[in-house]
Amino acid sequence: MYKYSNIAIVLSFFCLWLISFISVNAEIILGFSFIFSFGILHGANDLQLIQQLNLKQNKISVKKTLIYYTFIVLTGVLLFYYLPFVALLIFIIISGYHFGEQQWQSLANFDKKWFSICFQFVYGTFILFLLFNFHQLEVQNIILEITTVNIPTFYIVLLLKVFGIALLLQILYLYIYINSLRREIILEVFHLLVFSILFMSSNLIWGFTIYFIVWHSIPSILDQIKFLHLDVSFKNFKLYFKSGFLYWIASLIGIAGLYFIFKDEKIFNALFFSFLAAITFPHFLVILKMFDRKE
Repeated sequence: MYKYSNIAIVLSFFCLWLISFISVNAEIILGFSFIFSFGILHGANDLQLIQQLNLKQNKISVKKTLIYYTFIVLTGVLLFYYLPFVALLIFIIISGYHFGEQQWQSLANFDKKWFSICFQFVYGTFILFLLFNFHQLEVQNIILEITTVNIPTFYIVLLLKVFGIALLLQILYLYIYINSLRREIILEVFHLLVFSILFMSSNLIWGFTIYFIVWHSIPSILDQIKFLHLDVSFKNFKLYFKSGFLYWIASLIGIAGLYFIFKDEKIFNALFFSFLAAITFPHFLVILKMFDRKE
């Protein structure tokens, strides 16, 4: 992670520099293009990961795996349709832990498993609310479109402070008692400063895109390739891309279908976000199991 973080910082500020030359509309289109490519691709090999995880036990067939996976996705879609506020809350909780887990793999072997889970959740959720804080009105509008509930921006600031204090206390604990993590703690605190600059200097979509692609999706793809093929190489990336191609295309077709049906309606933003959230639910479970197996 140390070597890649240097690359990620350079890429992040390059993306920030890039938007100074393009219009806001172009920025949004470019952001969605990255989300549709690397963003969805990083979850396109979930079925292969499941098969790899069950290789020794041979518990679940490919057909059953596909049925279970589809069931979870459809459950997510229905949850957003009938209980959108509950679904959104679950999505934020899952995404927070998922982001923190990817960022803090070094805590996998920490003696206190409950502390590792809590820290990863607090860290990832703090990043989300850091992004939300710099774009309060946009986030408020999206929540209103999805849930029809108008959340005062006061709560976004309040939750940022709550998670910020919790994160500070946990970081101080790790820094004082776990000497082996001090270097990484300093590095991650610096990353939080970088994220603050990125989120403050870009719009909501572009800020999310930079973090989601550069800091989450690409590292996740590298971890998955290593888990599936033992080492990271261009050859193994081609294998990874080939095995996830059909799922990736199916996801793009689903999103395209939503666009052509609802492109003239305000509800499209809510449906688009809900669709991405629904396919995130099973991906979260697969990656959680993958990290447990690596541990």
